[in-house]
Amino acid sequence: MNYEVFKEQILTLTGINLSAYKENQMKRRIDAIVKKNQCDNYSEYTILLKASASSLQEFITYLTINVTEFFRNPSQWDILEEQIFPLLLQKKRHIKIWSAACSTGDEPYSLAMVLSKFMPLSQISIIATDLDKEVLDKARSGQYIARSIANVPKEFQEKFFTEHNGMYSIKQNLKDCITFKQHNLLKDPYPSGMDLIVCRNVLIYFTEEAKKQIYLNFNKALTDDGILFVGSTEQIIMCQDYGFESYKIFFYQKAGLKR
Repeated sequence: MNYEVFKEQILTLTGINLSAYKENQMKRRIDAIVKKNQCDNYSEYTILLKASASSLQEFITYLTINVTEFFRNPSQWDILEEQIFPLLLQKKRHIKIWSAACSTGDEPYSLAMVLSKFMPLSQISIIATDLDKEVLDKARSGQYIARSIANVPKEFQEKFFTEHNGMYSIKQNLKDCITFKQHNLLKDPYPSGMDLIVCRNVLIYFTEEAKKQIYLNFNKALTDDGILFVGSTEQIIMCQDYGFESYKIFFYQKAGLKR
């Protein structure tokens, strides 16, 4: 079985389209996990994935590259607090937020913490999605080790976490602000009417063609003048082609597609 056939098998098994990912980078990762599972080739590994639910889940978790942290790139969170949230809240009291590819929940919980400076927790509602069920379960549990919350400001640590035996747990009132759902950016319908979409440090793994479609889908998902917040390695070249204009570095405002 060659890599092309393997990609077809994975699409059938998982719904994940490996052709949308940068091939050299993804193939290296897959070759590594095939070897780790002591399989000699893609055929053997495919047989293992079909026979073992745990191996299939391990593969999906490994594939989705779950790297995240609370308040990643703090200066960008300062812009979010000082400029983006005030901008969005000028026009409406409640804003709709989507944290896409949220991994273990660090990002949507960070969003809720910052937004709590502007409104009561009871008024905050954030959709958080990821492809990987396993990381979504971890996100829902809201359990983190000390190292994971190192970037969380002390005021938020004291207000939103409880500590027990070295584990830090998100308090229930903050958990209640987030709805976690499984979602595949490459094939599932996007939510609509979003005021802010946060999708950071994920699109770097996709092909240019896949990224273009995702940007267009994000544009459709945003309300007029809504904001897309991307990662620090993901500046959108020719953002106007996808109906955006640059608002601040890493923040793009919906402007409508150029005709």
